[in-house]
Amino acid sequence: MAWFRAVSSAAKLAAVRRNLVRARSYAKRALLLPLQNRYFHSTFYKSKAQGAPVPRPVPLSRLTDSFLDGTSSVYIEELQRAWEADPDSVDESWDSFFRNFVGQAATSPGISGQTIQESMRLLKLVRAYQVNGHNKAQLDPLELEEREIPDDLDPAFYGFTEADLDREFFLGVWSMAGFLSENRPVQTLRTILMRLEQAYCGSIGYEYMHIPDREKCNWLRDKIETPTPRQYNQQRRVVILDRLIWGTHFENFLATKWTAAKRFGLEGGETLIPGMKEMFDRAADLGVETIVIGMSHRGRLNVLGNVVRKPLAQIFSEFSGGTKPVDEIGLYTGTGDVKYHLGTSYDRATRGGKRIHLSLVANPSHLEAVDPVVVGKTRGKQYYSNDVERTKNLGVLIHGDGSFAGQGVVYETLHLSALPNYKTGGTIHIVVNNQVAFTTDPRSGRSSKYCTDVAKALNAPIFHVNGDDVEAVVHACELAAEWRQKFHSDVVVDIICYRRFGHNEIDEPSFTQPKMYKVIRNHPSALEIYQKKLLESGQINQEDVNRIHNKVNSILNEEFVSSKDYVPKRRDWLSAYWSGFKSPEQLSRVRNTGVKPEILKNVGKAICTIPENFKAHRAVKKIFEQRAQMIETGEGIDWALGEALAFATLLVEGNHVRLSGQDVERGTFSHRHAIIHDQENWEKYCPLGHVLINQNEEMFTVSNSSLSEFAVLGFEMGYSMENPNSLVLWEAQFGDFANGAQVIFDQFLSSGESKWLRQAGLVVLLPHGYDGQGPEHSSARLERFLQMSDDNPYVIPEMDQTLRRQIQECNWQVVNVTTPANYFHVLRRQIHRDFRKPLIVMSPKNLLRHKDCKSNLSEFDDVEGHPGFDKQGTCFKRLIKDHNFRSDLEEGIRRLVLCSGKVYYELDEERKKVNGNDVAICRIEQLCPFPYDLIQRELRRYPNAEVVWCQEEPMNMGAYNYIAPRLCTAMRTLGRGGMEDIKYVGRAPSAATATGFYQVHVKEQTELVQKAMQPEPIKYPY
Repeated sequence: MAWFRAVSSAAKLAAVRRNLVRARSYAKRALLLPLQNRYFHSTFYKSKAQGAPVPRPVPLSRLTDSFLDGTSSVYIEELQRAWEADPDSVDESWDSFFRNFVGQAATSPGISGQTIQESMRLLKLVRAYQVNGHNKAQLDPLELEEREIPDDLDPAFYGFTEADLDREFFLGVWSMAGFLSENRPVQTLRTILMRLEQAYCGSIGYEYMHIPDREKCNWLRDKIETPTPRQYNQQRRVVILDRLIWGTHFENFLATKWTAAKRFGLEGGETLIPGMKEMFDRAADLGVETIVIGMSHRGRLNVLGNVVRKPLAQIFSEFSGGTKPVDEIGLYTGTGDVKYHLGTSYDRATRGGKRIHLSLVANPSHLEAVDPVVVGKTRGKQYYSNDVERTKNLGVLIHGDGSFAGQGVVYETLHLSALPNYKTGGTIHIVVNNQVAFTTDPRSGRSSKYCTDVAKALNAPIFHVNGDDVEAVVHACELAAEWRQKFHSDVVVDIICYRRFGHNEIDEPSFTQPKMYKVIRNHPSALEIYQKKLLESGQINQEDVNRIHNKVNSILNEEFVSSKDYVPKRRDWLSAYWSGFKSPEQLSRVRNTGVKPEILKNVGKAICTIPENFKAHRAVKKIFEQRAQMIETGEGIDWALGEALAFATLLVEGNHVRLSGQDVERGTFSHRHAIIHDQENWEKYCPLGHVLINQNEEMFTVSNSSLSEFAVLGFEMGYSMENPNSLVLWEAQFGDFANGAQVIFDQFLSSGESKWLRQAGLVVLLPHGYDGQGPEHSSARLERFLQMSDDNPYVIPEMDQTLRRQIQECNWQVVNVTTPANYFHVLRRQIHRDFRKPLIVMSPKNLLRHKDCKSNLSEFDDVEGHPGFDKQGTCFKRLIKDHNFRSDLEEGIRRLVLCSGKVYYELDEERKKVNGNDVAICRIEQLCPFPYDLIQRELRRYPNAEVVWCQEEPMNMGAYNYIAPRLCTAMRTLGRGGMEDIKYVGRAPSAATATGFYQVHVKEQTELVQKAMQPEPIKYPY
């Protein structure tokens, strides 16, 4: 084995000199030398040609925590001389060290000439392999990568020559793991190098020395530096071969039957299949019961069929264009999605005899968007299975090399891994590293050496493995499972493989990677390599190999025949927790959401009480005293208390409530105060965490999140999908910032049920409203959410209350609520019905403390005919009529102003100012789906009124373009005219959402409010 570089002696001497020059700045991990708690630097070897170092004292100011700098080796020699003169003159730890050293030297002639500097340099060499050995590992199956091997992996760098290979060297016994901990302090240089090469420079390259934790590093050293290489017995190797054959033949079969179909096959990376299966088997042995998987399209069908065990006949039927299920009452099929985006879940047996539940989450083509969804779903599973230790439920994410390095959501998701209310006990990341992203080479796709370098920020170990070595892949995958279960933190397996065909099967990769694909065309598959290895070892014969091949081919052909007659059954699209929930095509009755008055009083007192010995901020204490007064009098309930009552009553009914987002504990606008901080210590108190006796700590969770929209919203999306009996909310700091998570809104929240038949009841709170804070703090982009709504603007659906399925058939709900009571009811409505839909709330800012934005406690109860019944009833009001006019027919009203949100209060104020008693103002609280029945009720009430839509937003934003065609449809049905009869009051079209000049804002706002109340008719369109 060539450990030494083939260079001239002059070049070696030059390397040593470079070594000396760079000694001061050469960064290495610290190792403590036991000298009275002092730390030392050491330096590099100086060649004899430069003369022996002159011993001199080292100032304490220059001593650091590394023994690898030469100044300390000089100092050690002085210590040795002092010890030789008088052993009592040095610390007892050094006395022990020198006794051990001299004793070994006396009994081992081969090391009689060894100096302490050589010992130190040898330890530096060992450490260099631990830190940089991965740079010399045989990782590229195509052998195309040109890698520069670091100088510090060359023994000559430390002054060793080939003549030293069979010399014995004293290593000592160190407080490390691996072979340095073995009781073999004397070894030849050849033996040491062989062990290091075997451990660090084979088919796996380990990166772990960046982890600042001795226990974790030592655990990995023990696993990596074993005296014998990993070996699998004959039985295990047959299992691995069988799994590799399945993964390979599956792709070959699809390629044969559907030659022109896109399938984003796994050819070139087939070892992923046995790797994943062995990982899951090992995880199950270590206590994992459920695994949630997220991955993009490459290899997804193979994973579905061979790992998750989706029926092959169903996969083949989908390739043949599979028909939608028919003749089943209440069966909702949605729009569907391409086969390589679909998810599924199954139970499967493991090699060790355990059973494990696997679920592959459906995902879009946005490669890494599914990452936080998987992590959130895993956390949800942990809550509902009471997995407090986070060892029973595991998330596994499969990435591409280009996307892992390039997509920001990867880091955002990694960043959640250790946060208290987001951690899942570690996620296993597998990178299927094709060494090319579509057509982009790594040098154009990332700035770092490895695509996985981003994971170092989280101190995750990274195992780079040659994808052609199936046993190495299996070993790395099993080691990752062991790490996760041991240390409950993230770990990365980087399978360096290749893509035998293009980005898809009909793509021509040689256009952009000609050299790579010339090599690939002649490169044997991983299966061919492994079969040859086993046959040559004699552990399996050709007859056994043929038998496995024939078995797999036979099953694939049988499933293909079955697929021709495959009829999709009623889809089991809801897990056990969702049993009994209705699809969009099944009628669900409207339920009341009011609460018994005595319950409201009791929970109200509980959530307004602060423990006597808790030193809350005086302003916060006053807020809670005012809230207690609101409950006591039953009047003046504000927005924050209305929300807290919704949460508390749901908790009393046994539902889990989780609210997260940036600054949600206090609230961006200092209104919520869900967590109170003691002003004299670090203690916190959560009133909603004490609604029930012995309440589960996580039953009510409110958590400030990292400064991320994409990952945190995705996390909550996944969490909400796990169980319908939970109110899961995400709140943006300002609604303007929500577009940082636009991919989640577009690909998951708005369309997930239609594409993948998965319901979610996630609530999204987006602070919205124009109050002069400029273009980045005014608009949640209401128009975008309404544009993505799928209700038909030209067809009025069935609106009879006993037959209405309007909300069920719509993809989500968008509301702009104006009273605390209505907010209370819309939150409770999310739980009190037997289906789930996402809820988008344009939440208020200045209404949080508006003098008129108050509700009475009677508006929250379930008593029919109570004083507030006519105003609120016992459920959510989709439209709030003008309470100034109570008869069913008001012929004297000249104008009906329809609006939504906080502009109502400004309109009402202006109406009072101008005595506009002939103007009616109605609030559309639920914009989507559109309340046709209530709009038509108001149109009938005011038969002579001019119809006006008023909004704060510019004409090209806000609700106008959504409202206008639907309002027109409602009016035409009643013979009230068309689009030209809908008058617009609001800001003119604009590129920016709002002006940045406060005085301009005030002028615009005043003008639009006054225009809505002007005595003259309003011109069309405005």
